Amino acid sequence: MRPLAHQLYLRAIFCALIMVTFQILQTFPAQAADALVSRFLDKVEAGELVPGADAFGTPREDVAVVPALKDGTPIGWVFLTSDFVSTTGYSGKPIHTLVGVDENAVITGVRLVKHSEPIVLIGIPDAKIRAVTEGYAGLDLKTEAEGGGSAHELDIISGATVTIMVIDDSIVRSGIKVARALGLGGLVPQVADSGPQKVIDPDKQEVRDWMSLTGDGSVRRMSLDVAQINEAFAAQGDQRAIARPEAGPDDETFIDLYLTLADVPSIGLSLLGEAEYANLKKRLKEGEHALIVMGRGRYSYKGSGYVRGGIFDRIQLIQDDMSVRFHDRQQNRVGEIAADGAPAFSEMDLFIIPADAGFDPADEFRLQLLVQRAVGAIDKVFLTFDLGYKLPDTYLKTVAPAAGAPGAATTTANVSADDDGVRKLWERIWADRKMDIVILAGAIGVLSLVFFFQMQVTRNERFTFWFRIGFLTFTLVWLGWIENAQLSVVNVLAFFSALTSDFSWNAFLMDPLVFLLWFSVAAALLFWGRGAYCGWLCPFGALQELTNRLAKLCRIPQIEVPWGLHERLWPIKYIIFLGLFGLSLYSLDVAEHYAEVEPFKTAIILKFQRAWPFVLFVVVLLAAGLFIERFYCRYLCPLGAALAIPARLRMFDWLKRYRECGNPCNRCAKECMVQAIHPEGHINPNECLYCLHCQVLYQHDQKCPVCIKKLAKRRRFEVQTGLVKPETEARKAKPVTAE
Repeated sequence: MRPLAHQLYLRAIFCALIMVTFQILQTFPAQAADALVSRFLDKVEAGELVPGADAFGTPREDVAVVPALKDGTPIGWVFLTSDFVSTTGYSGKPIHTLVGVDENAVITGVRLVKHSEPIVLIGIPDAKIRAVTEGYAGLDLKTEAEGGGSAHELDIISGATVTIMVIDDSIVRSGIKVARALGLGGLVPQVADSGPQKVIDPDKQEVRDWMSLTGDGSVRRMSLDVAQINEAFAAQGDQRAIARPEAGPDDETFIDLYLTLADVPSIGLSLLGEAEYANLKKRLKEGEHALIVMGRGRYSYKGSGYVRGGIFDRIQLIQDDMSVRFHDRQQNRVGEIAADGAPAFSEMDLFIIPADAGFDPADEFRLQLLVQRAVGAIDKVFLTFDLGYKLPDTYLKTVAPAAGAPGAATTTANVSADDDGVRKLWERIWADRKMDIVILAGAIGVLSLVFFFQMQVTRNERFTFWFRIGFLTFTLVWLGWIENAQLSVVNVLAFFSALTSDFSWNAFLMDPLVFLLWFSVAAALLFWGRGAYCGWLCPFGALQELTNRLAKLCRIPQIEVPWGLHERLWPIKYIIFLGLFGLSLYSLDVAEHYAEVEPFKTAIILKFQRAWPFVLFVVVLLAAGLFIERFYCRYLCPLGAALAIPARLRMFDWLKRYRECGNPCNRCAKECMVQAIHPEGHINPNECLYCLHCQVLYQHDQKCPVCIKKLAKRRRFEVQTGLVKPETEARKAKPVTAE
């Protein structure tokens, strides 16, 4: 037992951490409710955004804008793009840009005030990005509103495609929203339709062939050949691109692109088949929709940029003033097209449109394709092509408007900071995933009972073994590959970053399974240490252990790392974690980039569907794990290291030991799968994965010397007292060897 003073000291620290965390969480709603624009005004002068202005005025209460004043008179308005549209880039964090606009709806100035883009921080001079953003001065938002936000040419910096496209999209679309809300340049606020509305008819589930789907516009197509691409670059006028035409016959297909809405019952059933369509409907949450994008030809609509940054930079969905750029977690590959007569495609993917995008499936939209041409070692020139789509009326039905829904103007106030809107969204997500939540809560509950009653559970060696194998299979298949609930050291780094920067608690609630896992991890650290998660609930850990079990069945030799070497290798994971933590203090996004040392995204989230270097890295780790059980967990996992540090606060020592453990018996130490038991018998809680095998041995009357002696003593007593006959006892006795 630990000294009482030590326990009281640890508990005092824990209570203090709880109080600090509570105070932090209390501030989150207030932070989310405020407009962000006021926080960045001290970074620029008013005249930099609106020429001639000498001061900023008082922010408006109805719209998140600030007047730019000249001698006390407003001559323009200043707003922050993140207050109106999503500005998430590679880093997963907002790209904050201040924009000035005059009464004629013309942009007068732009300043990039804060970003966390790793591709800019570590590779591209910030001056290049700043020059591009400042070039938006003079952009006429009236023309952009008429052209759906695509009336200007996009100036992309090679190597920062996604970052520039996000900045461009956020400036134009937030500018249009502000101009409409304020009535600038004659633009008027969009008015909600108070009449009957059209929605997808769930009762129309006719299965149709490919010819009929393409014939009536259910599936739309855009086909570009080599000649058309070369002509488009020639018309653009960039001599570098003209000098490097696309090679090959003019009539060869450059890209043949198809688009449709997958969550329309008839279309989804026709293209995906009954089973895959059912899987899609199960995956879609309330308010979400899905696209099927199919392509063939020499040009890929996906490219490879998403492998590095998780964002598909070649396509985006545009509808009115709304745009959606898809992330890897919103994408799933389609194995085959089920419709009769469908051609063969080289790429087929499902993309989920998030509920908070405001997408209307009954309204017209377009998929914008970005085509790039290399004009130098790293330089590229870009063009965009639009594939328009309008869902045929045959799939729609007319419904009455919701009660009390007025046809009022939609004044766009603080969009991204609308805490109530976000709160309702996460509540809908939780309600929609009730069954998943119940399953995970049940699994955590069962595991907790096993830990609390571990001595009773581990009496039966066979039951303990198969329970563990079954639970690890559940963790890998359902929790990992199906639900993608894999924790990461990035979550830990983000939490620490949140203590010193803007943060919304609601972001954690968007994924209920991950939230429940972190909640259970926090509780388990106090009772059992990191082993409760690392040993039972980590999908990649389960993958390692199950593959090692198969290796043992195939008689692959197991390597026992010498204790002296093992003791010097396990600190590596702590060094990796401290390195990532130090990087996160400089930039969370740079740390996230280097957190690819974790194989979780490749092996679990993306199910090995990544570029070959990432897959090779995972294969090497798993191959090492075939010979050294839980190799990655032992020596390299920064998440395990991050959990081991606060696990020192645990209040109980549940694993039982005898005085004889380590001297003379070393059986538990030799059979521990991660060598967490020191030669002298002490269990290192920082390395223990709580597999409970040592507790099986602790009460095994044929493997544990102490239990063997107790059993022999009891049998001698029974013979001496006449409870059993000597010859019966002799038949029961079996030769045993204690290590």
